[in-house]
Amino acid sequence: MTDSSDYVPPKVWTWNRGSGGSPVTSHNRPIAGATHEKELPIGRHPLQLYSLGTPNGQKVTILLEELLALGHAGAEYDAWLIRIGDGDQFGSGFVAVNPNSKIPALVDRSGPNPIRVFESGAILLYLAEKFGAFLPSEAGPRAECLSWLFWQMGSAPYLGGGFGHFYAYAPVKIEYAIDRFAMETKRQLDVLDRRLADNEYVAGPEYTIADMAIWPWYGGLVQGRLYEAGEFLSVQEYRHVRRWADAIGGRPAVKRGRIVNRTSGEPSEQLHERHDAGDFDTMTQDKVAARE
Repeated sequence: MTDSSDYVPPKVWTWNRGSGGSPVTSHNRPIAGATHEKELPIGRHPLQLYSLGTPNGQKVTILLEELLALGHAGAEYDAWLIRIGDGDQFGSGFVAVNPNSKIPALVDRSGPNPIRVFESGAILLYLAEKFGAFLPSEAGPRAECLSWLFWQMGSAPYLGGGFGHFYAYAPVKIEYAIDRFAMETKRQLDVLDRRLADNEYVAGPEYTIADMAIWPWYGGLVQGRLYEAGEFLSVQEYRHVRRWADAIGGRPAVKRGRIVNRTSGEPSEQLHERHDAGDFDTMTQDKVAARE
């Protein structure tokens, strides 16, 4: 790898297979499609989720747990683990559900024909409309909710793929890249902080899918769960975001949803797969290890 100060882009870019910076990004490549044949498992519930407990994956499991808490029995789901560090997202079955090879991906088998949904924001919107929950019906509040939902979809790549990558994962620390994305991350936190200064939730007085989309990323950041960057970014400055993050994080459904398909951290907060509500009491990794 060339030192960043000496690098001159070639006339034609070529793929360096050794580039990446982390076990996850080491599987990246400049072409799409499957790398191997592997069918996806199918459980007994109407909704089949194929995911990993990253912030993007948590969005969907939080919504599903919130829907179940409201009594929507049709929101029962099987959550299958996709180990992106092992390249599971490039299996033929997963690519058939999401040609973009990113988690999460959902298949709704409640009707006569399976419906695939990919991209976390699309899944949140699909489920909210399907069950008539966590998405306002009036035009103005609905537009506000969707605006903040898509704000997250457009903004979080600067936090994750931008700041998170160069601050935590890049094989060399590049001051320009870290400064650029730290500035943008702090600007986004300020956007949220100003909004939450006058609103209980991001879209207004009601808890919505906008909160569920934003919380795993920005709530996780101010609560110290992302990139060990809280001190670096002075997250204590964003007191309204911290108030909101603590309130969302205290919800029982959020506590359940954030550990589904999780493979890192405390064993008691890792539920690799979820096929039944009872799994939270019996199948977290601490319970599994105690039986072995």
